[in-house]
Amino acid sequence: MPSLFDPLQLGAVSMANRIVMAPLTRNRSQGLLPGPLAVEYYRQRATAGLIISEGAQIAPEGQGYLDTPGIYSPEQVAAWKRVTDAVHEAGGKIAVQLWHVGRISHAEFQPDGAKPVSSTDRPANSKTFTKEGFVDVAAPRALKTEELPGIVQSYVHAAKSAMEAGFDAVEVHGANGYLLDQFLRDSVNDRTDAYGGSIENRARLLLETMRAIVDAIGADRTGLRLSPVTPVNDAGQDSDAQALFNYVAEQLAPMKLAFLHVIEGQTGGPRDVAPFDYAALRERFKGPYIANNGYTREMALAAVADGQADAVAFGRSFISNPDLVRRLRLNAPLQKANSATMYGGGAEGYTDYPALAD
Repeated sequence: MPSLFDPLQLGAVSMANRIVMAPLTRNRSQGLLPGPLAVEYYRQRATAGLIISEGAQIAPEGQGYLDTPGIYSPEQVAAWKRVTDAVHEAGGKIAVQLWHVGRISHAEFQPDGAKPVSSTDRPANSKTFTKEGFVDVAAPRALKTEELPGIVQSYVHAAKSAMEAGFDAVEVHGANGYLLDQFLRDSVNDRTDAYGGSIENRARLLLETMRAIVDAIGADRTGLRLSPVTPVNDAGQDSDAQALFNYVAEQLAPMKLAFLHVIEGQTGGPRDVAPFDYAALRERFKGPYIANNGYTREMALAAVADGQADAVAFGRSFISNPDLVRRLRLNAPLQKANSATMYGGGAEGYTDYPALAD
């Protein structure tokens, strides 16, 4: 039986173990650039089999929160290169998460104060993090059909930029009520064009994006994150989530992606928020499956040993335990994260959590 601590091949990425660091927004990228603290933060966590970076917006319009990094400009590529170099020098592997928040944004972050874009013009009942703290998101405008090829090309440009920056892979963010999820779910998507209505239409933008990125950088360096039933960011339950995501997985299978990363249940919350058969999703996808959300050491060990997942992603525990892999291996106590320093700030609560004493 495979172990959580055994090597794993995800496409072109050779992992030393099956422990993945999940993407974690930390709001410390002044000027939309990861700085020296980010270099140290990721280097400290390089013992993970794979680090998936915090979400990096694919274009200026993709930003939704204060001080989140981009992955579309030469300056951002150069800044991320310092991060990837540090992780590689420490023996680790790192992917970047490609992010477009859609309607979960504020005019403060949009070029010329424009409305955020989405599948719909209905505002989300949600908050975003600005200079003033947490505030209501802005009302969006629905993207025109003829604008959607440009969205796909923004993802492709960001993926190519990620390769220039030295990332081992990319993870497309199709989860948590952000842009691609806003197209997927009929609770949000109220379009009447070729990108709305049926399951096939609502999945069209996601699938076009994935195919275009695969063509640009290779399937073996391309992954995807999904969250079939999470209600975060006012993402109401789809009328038939199982049918929707089964279809998506079936369409993804021939692409032979490096991995599918699935948030099981409510992001950061209960795993049983709504019924869903994740085994059916994995069976249809056929490729490597990364399980995520609320996994304890015991759950993770069992999931890999029983073949329910190929790897397990840990989020918040990686914030306060830079040496999480060692702690899990030794079954050592985990440090609790300081919630007051999660978002924004400097080194405190970011790079100052101590490793396990020898």
